[in-house]
Amino acid sequence: MEDRFSILFSLKTPAGFEVFGEFGIGDDRKAATSLFDSLAGDDQLTATALLHIDLVEKDGLLPGRIRTKCCRLEEIAVNCKLITREVFRQKTLDNYEE
Repeated sequence: MEDRFSILFSLKTPAGFEVFGEFGIGDDRKAATSLFDSLAGDDQLTATALLHIDLVEKDGLLPGRIRTKCCRLEEIAVNCKLITREVFRQKTLDNYEE
């Protein structure tokens, strides 16, 4: 089953922003929002920001962006670690609870 919520990493190119990474983060809106809130970055979008992180919800076939943060390269690295740890925790705990 495909995750309802995802976090997308994108970078600014001459053609616009292009996605270069995606983490499926499950189906729980509260958990997805909480994880996104914990990520490093700035909610204030600027024209000079080269890296974006988007929280996306897939409703049927159409994805919809919920929120976006701008970040620096160092923040992307920290965020990847946080997301990976949280997804691992969710998947591991879900398997023990069944």
